[in-house]
Amino acid sequence: MLLVAHIASLGITPAEATAILLSIKVAVLSTVIAFPITLCIGWLLARKDFVGKSLAEGILHLPLVMPPVTTGYLLMLFFGTRGLVGGWLFETFGIRLAFNQSAAVLAAIVVSFPLMTRSIRTSMEMIDPAMEAASNTLGVSPFMTFFRVSLPLALPGVISGLVLGFARALGEFGATITFAGNIEGETRTIPMAVYAYMQTPGKEKATLRLVLISVIISLAAMILAEYLNKKANRKKPR
Repeated sequence: MLLVAHIASLGITPAEATAILLSIKVAVLSTVIAFPITLCIGWLLARKDFVGKSLAEGILHLPLVMPPVTTGYLLMLFFGTRGLVGGWLFETFGIRLAFNQSAAVLAAIVVSFPLMTRSIRTSMEMIDPAMEAASNTLGVSPFMTFFRVSLPLALPGVISGLVLGFARALGEFGATITFAGNIEGETRTIPMAVYAYMQTPGKEKATLRLVLISVIISLAAMILAEYLNKKANRKKPR
């Protein structure tokens, strides 16, 4: 609440400040939660061949090509209070995943997942397998080889994936409004607030403020990613 009040002192209304902080919170949480999963799947797709791999890749990339509202509807079918998974969680543990912040985070994870996985997979495919094999012949376990050889070499692509995932989560709208709703103070992120303000007469300045702020946050993330990429490339073994 103190942070909201501080941001509001800059000329931004408390409702706008809440939307900004909620957007950042959802984007950060979704990126952090998705990262270890996308890292494992990206490596698996880059290094392993298995039956049904093409089908698995197609399913993983569906959120990239499906209408976002369709993604939100499918999330509702699976994780809503009457869904296949969500219904069981609600009845057994009282956990409700729809129309709250958890729903906003889950929607952000699903839509950003393909971008993160694709970037990580591409970076893993660019690593010479001979370097990993050499590490294994020296007695280093595959697990430690991944962290000592594969991950450092793939770090620029991994960073790019994280930034893409964060930016996608920050701008998520369709799946979120379907699965999480547009509840002020609970699920109203910047895209939701912009949509709501566009429907309200006299909110033109507030709409423009939020649009500019979202651009600034996204640009700052891209600049940080570029800096980290350059730093990682300098540390790469030659």
